[in-house]
Amino acid sequence: MKEELKSMKDNDVWDLVELPKGIKTIGCKWIFKTKHDSKGNVKRYKARLVAKGYTQKKGIDYKETFSPISKKDSLRIAMTLVAHFDLELHQMDIKTAFLNGDLHEEVYMD
Repeated sequence: MKEELKSMKDNDVWDLVELPKGIKTIGCKWIFKTKHDSKGNVKRYKARLVAKGYTQKKGIDYKETFSPISKKDSLRIAMTLVAHFDLELHQMDIKTAFLNGDLHEEVYMD
């Protein structure tokens, strides 16, 4: 939890403000996961703070949703191009990728 909160603070994810009149808030909850290595030993614990977005209504609280994903076929094509053109490929694990999106709506969270 400390790592997740530090990441949010470092990236200026939120501002602590008074709730304006007539605005409803979105709840949140912590999701905890245990990561294991190939032998089944505990490697690390992860915590993520997620919004309870299911309380929102499309067209009222938001206009669209987007979640960047990659499919196996896309990865295969990229790997084929790398091999064919003798390119270098670098792998990155971005923990805070979701923080880089542009949010046009104001969101108030409990």
